[in-house]
Amino acid sequence: MPRVELAIIGGGLVGASLALALQAGARARGWRIVLIEPFAPGDAYQPSYDARSSALSFGSRQIYQRHGLWPALNERAEAITRIHVSDRGRFGAARLNAEDEGVPALGYVVENAWLGHCLWRALDPDVVSWRCPAEVTAMQALDDGYRLTLNDESVLDCDLAILADGGRSNLREQLGINVRQTPYEQSALIANVSLAEPHHGRAFERFTDDGPMAMLPLAENRCALVWTRPGNDAERLQALDERAFLDALQQAFGYRLGALTQVGARHVYPLALVEADEQIRPHLVLLGNAAHSLHPVAGQGFNLSLRDTQALADALLGSEAEPGDFATLRRYREGQRQDQELTVGFSDRVTRLFGRGESLLVAGRNLGLLGLDLLPPAKHWFARQAMGLGTRASG
Repeated sequence: MPRVELAIIGGGLVGASLALALQAGARARGWRIVLIEPFAPGDAYQPSYDARSSALSFGSRQIYQRHGLWPALNERAEAITRIHVSDRGRFGAARLNAEDEGVPALGYVVENAWLGHCLWRALDPDVVSWRCPAEVTAMQALDDGYRLTLNDESVLDCDLAILADGGRSNLREQLGINVRQTPYEQSALIANVSLAEPHHGRAFERFTDDGPMAMLPLAENRCALVWTRPGNDAERLQALDERAFLDALQQAFGYRLGALTQVGARHVYPLALVEADEQIRPHLVLLGNAAHSLHPVAGQGFNLSLRDTQALADALLGSEAEPGDFATLRRYREGQRQDQELTVGFSDRVTRLFGRGESLLVAGRNLGLLGLDLLPPAKHWFARQAMGLGTRASG
């Protein structure tokens, strides 16, 4: 029966980032890592107007820099130099500036395809092997690990199984791990938008009575749009022709970025806060959306998952025990508990506070934004949250 020390189920951005974080230490220890992924990574990067993107915090840059990946990523990363947070049609606003925080950028926007391409190229095949395309159909707990059954009926044993296959896998349910879901009663419309005027690295978060929206700077003078709408309104906007959609978006967002000239493919996703009741068991860890899934407008979900992967790698490589040792996994979980609770709470409270139109709440949040702009300590705290440095340095 073939056996490896670590099996990462899901070779997407979170799973591949964990493999990279473990790679040097695993090589020194003689650990074997296998990534099991249903979709084959492409050998060559293919730029696309409609590519999905991720907003990487400054803390995430520090993590990738630590593992030597940042120079490659930075070739197609668009720096966020300023963030403008406002409430549509009202006086409250807050402005965050990288220069004020003493950093080169508050964050970066990177196409997921480029991020994946850079990660996959950085993995050493002598340490990290792929089972791809392949899926795990069953997981059986053993006294000393897990037995994985794949869709080609092959079987693989491992000391530690990492479930990083997203929030819709049935493996989490198969293992009897309960999840708490809090629907936001909103859907997110995701698209790339071209501008008539340069964005100069500015990111915008606007809050309306119907839900928040974000415009994040991309290469080639585009922006990544995240527009949350109540009920079925996102589907209505998705179905509009390009001109009608751009007119509706322009009306909602305004002209801070000038005229909006082109929009690509539009995708709609229902939104909910999802948290797994268990993130660790002996010889098992849940990572990424399998562990927690946040509202996208605050841009915190992937950055939190990346901090989780780095903390897990540090815990595993800092222990003399075998990778599946439960005491080691408990130390990882306790070490990340505060970061997760603060980040999930921050994202959830911001989403709920700015997604409601009651007059007292509107007045309160506008005064809050105005105060945030006028009080440097409060603005610095908010900026550190946005940069993924809220609880500790991430480098």
